[in-house]
Amino acid sequence: MPQTIEFIHDICFDELPSHVVHEAVRCLADTLGVAAGGSQTSLSRIIREHAAGQFGGDGARLWWDGRQVSAAGAALANGMTIDALDAHDGHKLTKGHVGCGVIPALIGLMQAEGKTGAKELLTGVVVGYEIGTRAGIALHATASDYHTSGAWIALAAAALGARQLGLNHDQTREAIGIGEYHGPRSQMMRCIDSPTMVKDGSGGGAMAGVSAAYLARDGFTGAPAITMQDEALAHIWDDLGRNWRICEQYIKIYPVCRWAQPAVEAVLGLAGKHVFEADEIESVEIETFHEAKRLHNVPQTTEQAQYSLPFSVAAALVRGTIGVAEVTRDGLKDRQIMGLTKKVSITECDRFNQEFPARRFARARVQLRDGRILTSPATEAKGDPENKLGDEVVWSKFYGLTSPVLGDEGARDLARAIGALPEGGSTAHVFDLVCQRRGNA
Repeated sequence: MPQTIEFIHDICFDELPSHVVHEAVRCLADTLGVAAGGSQTSLSRIIREHAAGQFGGDGARLWWDGRQVSAAGAALANGMTIDALDAHDGHKLTKGHVGCGVIPALIGLMQAEGKTGAKELLTGVVVGYEIGTRAGIALHATASDYHTSGAWIALAAAALGARQLGLNHDQTREAIGIGEYHGPRSQMMRCIDSPTMVKDGSGGGAMAGVSAAYLARDGFTGAPAITMQDEALAHIWDDLGRNWRICEQYIKIYPVCRWAQPAVEAVLGLAGKHVFEADEIESVEIETFHEAKRLHNVPQTTEQAQYSLPFSVAAALVRGTIGVAEVTRDGLKDRQIMGLTKKVSITECDRFNQEFPARRFARARVQLRDGRILTSPATEAKGDPENKLGDEVVWSKFYGLTSPVLGDEGARDLARAIGALPEGGSTAHVFDLVCQRRGNA
């Protein structure tokens, strides 16, 4: 663990390879873009009201809202605002999402502690992803339950808190132990089977981690963090600073669970190769892995829609894509989408189960009323690190999510401000744009 603590405190911007900095900018932009889209949901409105009422403070601020709260309150509310729209990046082996917890924790801490360094912001993003990704892999390797991202995001947020608060090595060890102990060991498959606003536990984990750092500063103890100090897991941690896990993140194109996206790509591939309309479809059969099969509901809420494979497939076939409109009121009121959702069945494939989580496959069979049966090959989602999306796709997604909230010029202004960070641009300008109250936010 001493090597890990040294990495947390001592790594500096000038030591980061240029491609790692580039990934940090992409991850930051993508996450803030998703937060803009998520800010328009009921989930975000409720959690921001809760944070403003229960987490008073005078430093950190609520995104697309502006009210001041504590760093822990900002991590909670802003993390859940990102989680409200299931379009944020993730990592296959963690079976979850790093940025949705570490970025709001980092920004909340920097605001609360009066930190403004642009290069420190990007370095913190990298530290958060490196610690968070390894913590997720380690926790999955040692825990029998399938837990949400919040369970291990708490360690990354505690590490970021230790760095921003300038804790010594002993305090840092305690902070990470507290974060691990207080992190929400929430049951992910419960939310898959019964989707609600609790989502992936990201905001709760970010809050627990930030709180852990402040507790450790005040003398509270909580070490050891088993997932970081167990000798059997040393191989997960001993390549810090050499193997950059931030480069292993996938980027989502659609705001639905990653497990549904191979099926979406499979049916869109068929639609691109064959001539048929959605109303000509008799039935759709999706063959996939077990966890994706559990994404089976006919949704009435956006949370259910984002965790529904049949709905995702139907929306893609009817609209040709899936965006914010499709997973919110517009799509849920579309009779054609809802009717087709009921025609989608899911079966499980042993081979696809064996490949999960390193690879996620689906195969689609679409039966048309004229008797044709169209079958896709085994298909994976777009955006995996092995086949990275180009920067133009990431920024197009960013503009699509931020323009409805900031306006076109505001979205361009935020994009320019994020892009300027590696050269020492203004974090204050980024924070101001993200924290201004907008529209119905």
